[in-house]
Amino acid sequence: MKIQNKEYRTIWYEDDVVKIIDQTKLPHQFVVKNLKTVKDAINAIKVMEVRGAPLIGGTAAYGIALAAQENTDYEFLKKIAEELIRSRPTAINLQWAVNRMMKKLLGINSNKILNTALKEAKEICDEDEKFCENIGINGLKIIEEIYNKKKDTVNILTHCNAGWLATINWGTATSPIYHAQKKGIPVHIWVDETRPRNQGANLTSYELNEEEIPNTIIADNTGGILMQRGEVDLCIVGTDRTLSNGDVCNKIGTYLKALAAYDNNVPFYVALPSSTIDWDIKDSKNIPIEERNSEELSHVEGIDENNEIKKVLIYPSKSKAMNLAFDITPAKYVTGLITEKGICEASLEGLKNLFK
Repeated sequence: MKIQNKEYRTIWYEDDVVKIIDQTKLPHQFVVKNLKTVKDAINAIKVMEVRGAPLIGGTAAYGIALAAQENTDYEFLKKIAEELIRSRPTAINLQWAVNRMMKKLLGINSNKILNTALKEAKEICDEDEKFCENIGINGLKIIEEIYNKKKDTVNILTHCNAGWLATINWGTATSPIYHAQKKGIPVHIWVDETRPRNQGANLTSYELNEEEIPNTIIADNTGGILMQRGEVDLCIVGTDRTLSNGDVCNKIGTYLKALAAYDNNVPFYVALPSSTIDWDIKDSKNIPIEERNSEELSHVEGIDENNEIKKVLIYPSKSKAMNLAFDITPAKYVTGLITEKGICEASLEGLKNLFK
């Protein structure tokens, strides 16, 4: 996808370093950052220089490769793998990618481990790009169907950033949107601001602007009244972990959007690659929900009159804040799951029919 009319992916390996787009600087500054060590990769995940379940997975895979540049001993890599998995607990792609890397490296001669790790990390990223492209091709059918009935602009509401910045390319929730644009279908996107980190306002709107797709940022609580007014044709969101029963764990606030959509008969779809499916956890109560630093709530960043990024306190200094990063949307509120293999109902039977 494009930034300043130049094609980018969110992560790539070049000159012995892993290069990422530092998302903590967007939308005000575009910075490509070098990850030189596995500690750099772990920190990038923790402080959300990279974020989004598929991209976290890709970064963790390259983190193993960076560790192999330091030491090819498998026991050393196992310890690094555990540290990577602990860096952010909710997104299942991270654990999936690390486990896949370690399985690939098991039994490999030490002199071949680095090249094997780099090849596998690139394959994980290339695979995600293809999966996300296919998600778009499959999800396009939903948008086409609405447009063919409406014969007018399709208004789509999304939450957080499930765009290409959250993946390797294309995005999950945005991929059908990008495919619709390429086919000439007029779309307009309602972009939830997505407090507390404002990934919708800072990232989704940013990338849609770069792709010249009409969009409007709204406060997180605005979606309900827009649905009541008939101004939302479709909701598409991403997910950080989807259980085999169809329950969806995504950015905090997703559940409330699903409830509003259900009450107003607005289709609510979740877009995901198969790497985001958790086949092991059976009860959503057992999903580890990340609780982040309350400062993400109490402080906001922006540009001042001198074009400098500043962080300011917006809460009373004595107030406490709770910052849960994710919530659970029960499968009964999900119209369907859009995957690289097709669209299915949010259920064990639906997923098994696609992923036998």
